[in-house]
Amino acid sequence: MFPWLRLIRVGLALIGKSKVDLLATTRVCLRVWPNDLDFNMHVNNGRYLALADIGRMHWFVCTGVLGVARQQKAFPVIGDAIAKFRHDLKAFQRFEIHTRLVGWDSKWGFVEHRFVRMDRVIGVVAIRGVFKGPSGPVDPQVLLAGLAHTGSSPELREWAKRFNQGPELLSESLRHEEQSRDLPTRSTGP
Repeated sequence: MFPWLRLIRVGLALIGKSKVDLLATTRVCLRVWPNDLDFNMHVNNGRYLALADIGRMHWFVCTGVLGVARQQKAFPVIGDAIAKFRHDLKAFQRFEIHTRLVGWDSKWGFVEHRFVRMDRVIGVVAIRGVFKGPSGPVDPQVLLAGLAHTGSSPELREWAKRFNQGPELLSESLRHEEQSRDLPTRSTGP
């Protein structure tokens, strides 16, 4: 299924849904289709980024961030993205995208998209982004005020603090999480 059709389906499912907290994790359930695959017959690495866009738009709508940004005549722009692929997603498998705001600083918002199948993190796409308005980036405090969110950012994880060094730190973090949950370790990824 083409990303636009998925985005429309996900958008229609939001009609009548109530807003969630800014720091909530949202979930989108999807299925792998043949046009998502590469020559190795698993989801193409570029498709993960397109699917993360769907998860992010879902999160923007669910939290109300998109509405506040539109009031500011702002639109989301990704500054950087990192991806970590851990296990394959193959044709017709169902999976979820878990999207959450990790935190923010004076300019950037850090959003994490976890691709999950059978309670395992298959891959992660993390982005550093801003909302750009007519006169440049919108201060995150303006967006927070529009949401009536008065709390400060959660402590940024180390990979977000050092975004350029993030992929390896993110990988270590996932391994540690799985070890603490007593999940068997696999050696299918770097």
